[in-house]
Amino acid sequence: MAALKYAGLDDTDSEDELPPGWEERTTKDGWVYYANHDELKTQWEHPKTGKRRKVAGDLPYGWEQETDEHGQVFFVDHINKRTTYLDPRLAFTVEDAPEKPSARQKYDGNSTAMEILQGRDLTGRVIIVTGANAGIGKFPNES
Repeated sequence: MAALKYAGLDDTDSEDELPPGWEERTTKDGWVYYANHDELKTQWEHPKTGKRRKVAGDLPYGWEQETDEHGQVFFVDHINKRTTYLDPRLAFTVEDAPEKPSARQKYDGNSTAMEILQGRDLTGRVIIVTGANAGIGKFPNES
């Protein structure tokens, strides 16, 4: 394996594998971020793929999330009686790539909310509706 690294080849072909000196961590609300220990920096995007990720679902049965005295999140496995800073849900992350409507997609007065919101997750977002009175009712010249 050392020969592979010396030759500039990784011993795996996984694009999700982190480069040496990097660590994958999660925030309290499940967002994945990446710590570069060599440069003492963090970032939201995976250093190889450039993708943002979020853990999916709840903690496994018997696990609990806590925060240490420095504000860092850690996880307690009550069944096996151990603690770790590695989120057990990291194996089940989902890509945070909101689908953008195509440039040709046009919405009009006949578009339904379901058509517009198809494939979009608005969980945890604040929505402001403006112009809510436009298009409601009849025009004055309609019979």
